[in-house]
Amino acid sequence: MVPPGHDNPQTGPFYVDGAEPGDTIAIHIEKLSPARPQGLSSFFPGFGALNGTDRTAVLGPDLPETVWFYDVDEKAGLLRTHSTDGRATWEVPLRPFLGCLGVAPGGGEARSTIVPGDFGGNMDCPEVRAGNTVYLGVRVPGALFSFGDGHFGMGEGEIIGTAVEGAMNVELTVDLIKHRETPWPRIENGEFLMSVGAARPLEDAARIAFKDMVQWVRERSGLSEMDAYQFVSQASLAKVVQIVDPLYTVLVQVPKKRLPKNSTR
Repeated sequence: MVPPGHDNPQTGPFYVDGAEPGDTIAIHIEKLSPARPQGLSSFFPGFGALNGTDRTAVLGPDLPETVWFYDVDEKAGLLRTHSTDGRATWEVPLRPFLGCLGVAPGGGEARSTIVPGDFGGNMDCPEVRAGNTVYLGVRVPGALFSFGDGHFGMGEGEIIGTAVEGAMNVELTVDLIKHRETPWPRIENGEFLMSVGAARPLEDAARIAFKDMVQWVRERSGLSEMDAYQFVSQASLAKVVQIVDPLYTVLVQVPKKRLPKNSTR
């Protein structure tokens, strides 16, 4: 059992010179790779999407604490494990990402490393991966940026409460964008714009992500609010990233090739 307060170990915080509230930092994730040949996933009582809580009460007993060890095969791009009775085996894709990446919250607030929010944090989003850029709005002088919670792979929803987790080698670059506010985390690569929302209930997390995407499309295309609303409604993809943390996470994506272009009439 993980001792309280030792969830999701972090590296940082790092002070970003010149960063002030109202700015944005752009984190370019250059490389991620497992630092160990084995990762693990676990279930512990009181956590997970299919477990009773004080808010979702059930009469049945807690499920038992259980641990699965996964062997890393980087050459094949796979993670391998076996059932608890040793009779069955399975493989899942090796897709490294950072479960936690964030700046310090504003207003002098301190948050647990199991909580996502407008500052980033424990988003558990598989798109926080090598080749992508994450944009976070600065809340305090210096941003106080940190990252951790290495994930070797994870299914959407993270329903048991953990990914396949382990130590990670991380290489990233941080740029400062002055005088640009970013209300909620944004992610970009050559193919997609992506907005992250975190809240409970789940539909509020989705609303946050969709609203942010409408605004981002407006910034990129010059569309009116209603036109951007219509475009996002027809062109977006939405994923339930995780439904186990104190706040749930939803990711909304728009293909960049679909962004409206100005035409002459």
